Amino acid sequence: MTRRIAPDWLLDKAAQKVCSVLTTAGHQALFVGGCVRNTLLDAAVSDLDLATDAHPQTVMSLAEAAGLKVIPTGIDHGTVTILAQNTPFEVTTFRKDVATDGRRATVAFADNIADDARRRDFTMNALYADPGGLIHDPLGGLPDLENRRIRFIEDPETRIREDYLRILRFFRFYAWYGCADDGPDQAGLAACAAHIDGLQALSAERITAELLKLLAAPNPGPAVASFASTGGLHQILPGTSARALPVLVHVEQTAGMKPDPIRRLAALGGAPADTLRLSKAQKTQLEMIGADMPHAQAAYRFGATVAHDRLAIEAAALGQEIDPNTAQHVDFCAGQVFPLKAADLMPNLSGAGLGKALKAAEARWIASGFTMTKEDLLG
Repeated sequence: MTRRIAPDWLLDKAAQKVCSVLTTAGHQALFVGGCVRNTLLDAAVSDLDLATDAHPQTVMSLAEAAGLKVIPTGIDHGTVTILAQNTPFEVTTFRKDVATDGRRATVAFADNIADDARRRDFTMNALYADPGGLIHDPLGGLPDLENRRIRFIEDPETRIREDYLRILRFFRFYAWYGCADDGPDQAGLAACAAHIDGLQALSAERITAELLKLLAAPNPGPAVASFASTGGLHQILPGTSARALPVLVHVEQTAGMKPDPIRRLAALGGAPADTLRLSKAQKTQLEMIGADMPHAQAAYRFGATVAHDRLAIEAAALGQEIDPNTAQHVDFCAGQVFPLKAADLMPNLSGAGLGKALKAAEARWIASGFTMTKEDLLG
């Protein structure tokens, strides 16, 4: 059955201009990957990627001749970025793998869509659309997309051996686009389990980025549980457990909280900060969520957002929902301002003695439930 799409991004003048630059010169211009997949799923589209039989230098020459700015973002691998009306289009020459080592591939240019499709990971990512919106499906990905089935292209074990990150991608795509009621594709799951030790060949940076994308899904619980069943979760995050995650998702939804991958990472337990490559801000958030202090004090120290993260994780661990009165109380605590300033204790105190006195006064104020006034503290 012929399928066509007509999304705004495809009908936009910028997209049609970039396509015209290639097709007018006799080359193919096919949108591929996420933009096609997400359009068919009625999901948001962010990146616009094109595949073509034109080689990178040809793409650059044609674009520059048309007055478009070109950036050789990955020219050694066949990719250039064309800017049209401030919209970036990543244009990559058809490729095929020549050699792989589980982390990266050596590629050669190809001249047909079938070779290009076979080097991709999942069938739903090997869907192409021409400038008129006609869908090209060289590997039978449409039925998988319609059934929300995340299926490796051809042999799952071969795809995984090409890049072991595809193990994590399998579960990430299952979380975002799969049908949780049906469970993950069994052949894909078995292949992931068989090659789970391959994750050890990957950098912490790549694992971290993929894991956080997985945890950012609306409901990552079933996918993380499946990943845990392969031994993968224990391998990359020793000491963690996926048991509380589905409950946390329910707590979040009931409380109207947006998904947060760091909150969910904290709910897994263990010591992930030592095994992942988190940003400084992410590490700080994780440490604040796990700080050993009462919720009221944490709310005052770290703010309402972290306080609600802590309440959600605690509620999930107990199999409960967040108590509204407790939530209201931490909001109150988060808004408190310590009434004393250093100047209030000067000139009688200075230096280390001043700092020690301020700290002690603040501790008394917190212990009072933030009720002590400035006069009480100075009395």
